[in-house]
Amino acid sequence: MNKAKRSAVIAGNWKMNMTPAETTDFMKALAPKVADVKEAKVVLCVPFVDIAAAVEATKGTNIEIGAENVHMEEKGAYTGEVSGKMLASCGVGYVIVGHSERRQYFGETDATVNGRAKAGLANGLKVIVCVGETLTEREQGVTFETVARQTKIALLGISAEDMKNIIIAYEPVWAIGTGKTATAEQAEEVCAYIRSVVASLYGAEVAEATTVQYGGSMNAKNAAELLAMENIDGGLIGGASLKPDDFTVIVKAAD
Repeated sequence: MNKAKRSAVIAGNWKMNMTPAETTDFMKALAPKVADVKEAKVVLCVPFVDIAAAVEATKGTNIEIGAENVHMEEKGAYTGEVSGKMLASCGVGYVIVGHSERRQYFGETDATVNGRAKAGLANGLKVIVCVGETLTEREQGVTFETVARQTKIALLGISAEDMKNIIIAYEPVWAIGTGKTATAEQAEEVCAYIRSVVASLYGAEVAEATTVQYGGSMNAKNAAELLAMENIDGGLIGGASLKPDDFTVIVKAAD
């Protein structure tokens, strides 16, 4: 991390877990544990049905609430989808787009990630854009090409000014939910490369101010080592974000 240049952001991604009642209990348990965190931003991205409970339970705390997806259109005949305007009206401040599970199971493409990112920005949300290679792509030696393509297409038509509200999360697909983690050096190498891609698009000043997270099985045991890297500015946390004590350890490692 380089907190002199950019914000450290620890964002939990609950995926398809927790009921509204469980959400309320979790937030009440977590809030006092992270109340003394000064510099790191604490975010929990929760299922749509949990947003109201999460926003209510975190009022007056330093915990911010995000969503796990957003549709690219503001309204219309898109059964099952939720718009950026809807999310903003519920008190959501962040949204994840392009998570590998959305790409793998729901046909997400680089182009739809771009549309979703723009929709989030248009409604005042901070957007966490996920990029990362599969195991096959890493073994084929195309990790850099893959994340460069994903990053460039996700950011098409997004201004340098709007980059203030973009976070890029590097999540090697082979390390998500598998228990495998990129080494700190592997993660740093790709996060630094992503920053160089942003620099090629917007210049060094914007790149140096952009938060780049690591999102591949970061947990309470490895967080400090990963966050010690110059170009890793936080984490997008899966399983560990469902455990208040573990999530607290990660947050405090970033503070």
